Amino acid sequence: MFQHLAIVVVTMLSVGCANAEDKTAFKITTKRDNDKVEITVETDKTLISVRSPSGISQAIVGRLDEEWSDSVLLRLHLKGLESFKVSNGKVTLQAIVSSQDGTVRLWNDVQEDSPLNAKSPYWMEIRLVGKDGKPVKTIPLKDGNFEIQLPKALFEDNPKSITLNWIDFYR
Repeated sequence: MFQHLAIVVVTMLSVGCANAEDKTAFKITTKRDNDKVEITVETDKTLISVRSPSGISQAIVGRLDEEWSDSVLLRLHLKGLESFKVSNGKVTLQAIVSSQDGTVRLWNDVQEDSPLNAKSPYWMEIRLVGKDGKPVKTIPLKDGNFEIQLPKALFEDNPKSITLNWIDFYR
């Protein structure tokens, strides 16, 4: 199983709520104890920010609330993205971003020879973002991140958790 296990329960106040008692909570389990996962929740959007010094790891994000936000955005603070997987227990989506030209390839589960396109309900928009928050095209990223809009279809059955796996080819 995991060599190091860090379990953190994160509770974030929702931004823009009329009631200060409205909270969204998550249980986060990381593969390595030095991985950092921060979650920010707004009214209808969740931002998951991941920092991984080793560049290879996994995080399980479990919801403690009744349902997921309408929008879930992931920021992987890595230099490159050799491999990315997200799973809800039924569906696994995978992606890579070319270190040579920033080209993104996405596929569903083991169908690497059948890439997803923007018409698929499982399409993930992946952007390369610099430290100033503006789009960049150069890899390795310098203090930037890979911004991944997770597809709504991934959350249709309201899974209790999602599992994120990543490999940075500049580790």
